[in-house]
Amino acid sequence: MLDIADELSRWAEEGRDFAVATVVSVGGSAPRGPGAALAVDSGGTAIGSVSGGCVEGAVYDLCVQALQDGRTVLERFGYSDEDAFAVGLTCGGVIEVLVTPVRADAPERPVYAAALAAASRGEAAAVARVARGPVELLGRVLLVRPDGSSDSSGSSDSSGASDPSRSSTSYAGGPGVSHEGSLGGRPELDRTAVAEARALLSAGRTGTLELSEDGARCPGGVTLLVESSVPPPRMIVFGAVDFATALVRVGRFLGYHVTVCDARPVFATRVRFPDADEIVVDWPHRYLRRTVTDDRTVLCVLTHDAKFDVPLLEAALRMPVAFVGAMGSRRTHEDRERRLREVGLGERELARLRSPIGLDLGARTPEETALSIAAEIVAAREGGTGAPLTGSRTPIHRDGSGRGTGAAGAREAA
Repeated sequence: MLDIADELSRWAEEGRDFAVATVVSVGGSAPRGPGAALAVDSGGTAIGSVSGGCVEGAVYDLCVQALQDGRTVLERFGYSDEDAFAVGLTCGGVIEVLVTPVRADAPERPVYAAALAAASRGEAAAVARVARGPVELLGRVLLVRPDGSSDSSGSSDSSGASDPSRSSTSYAGGPGVSHEGSLGGRPELDRTAVAEARALLSAGRTGTLELSEDGARCPGGVTLLVESSVPPPRMIVFGAVDFATALVRVGRFLGYHVTVCDARPVFATRVRFPDADEIVVDWPHRYLRRTVTDDRTVLCVLTHDAKFDVPLLEAALRMPVAFVGAMGSRRTHEDRERRLREVGLGERELARLRSPIGLDLGARTPEETALSIAAEIVAAREGGTGAPLTGSRTPIHRDGSGRGTGAAGAREAA
């Protein structure tokens, strides 16, 4: 659901009734993972996708039905051997979809609105919903924040009165943990759900949890779908060259917050990089040491100039980032490795360097080169091989750990 938060937040602000269908679990060759969503408003407008097209029509009808009868349902779609054109996943996968009506007058509406607003602002938040369990609990929702803060947009209505459904409660079990809403069962269920959802949020993951109705951390009748919304990962492009212009566009397309850094102010300009989220004029190694990075950050070094590359890569290869790649010829790469060894980097650190950066696509233009670099970044992140799928036996869809999505890999997805 949070993958279409921008549009759904606008619908909520406009007071529209809508129903949202969200993928809960996947198996086999399912095209989209947990958290993927399709929503339909009362006027019949649809946004999003749960299957890449396989079962969209049937899910659309379920959303319309949910708006009419107000019921939350969990539906399973799989491949039909008898009729490949029946409603099902002809690719051979299996998905479970939770369909929830979100009416303007529903008690849970303020919680959904707050969750969608937080996600659309790029704030860290997790949404936990009952996907399987007692009928009276289906679709009940919790919004969990990481820092104990309530909705930053405020939790009062236009008259200034407090809205109790959006109040914040902290538990001793987790410092600064707050939540809005309730799963409708015992307080212990909410308490455990908040703690478990916060753990998934801290890892930036979406997945399911099995809890008992009394809040025990064991299978016992309640399945929660927890969706995490975290700020976008960073891509830092060092070197304000023509190839960087194309890479910035591709990085934004892939959902990265893209920063361009170059020590030369004449090249690091908004005119040259209109699509960059941020442009920094500074020596690359100095900027890298003072900026915030994490284990999702991608670093692309396009300067291929030793006076910039060596101090930058010396710092980058010692940081716990997701990807470090550097542009240059094979001769440049060999010279760069020699210089990095001279400044004290070992083989383990040098093994992290992807150079020359990119997959072998035969790329020549800046746009083709950017595609090559992006392909390697995605392959590294998802555990892909970069080999053609034609004639191969490798999984088409992976769960983010390099494994194909199947029964074992369907429990949790990044």
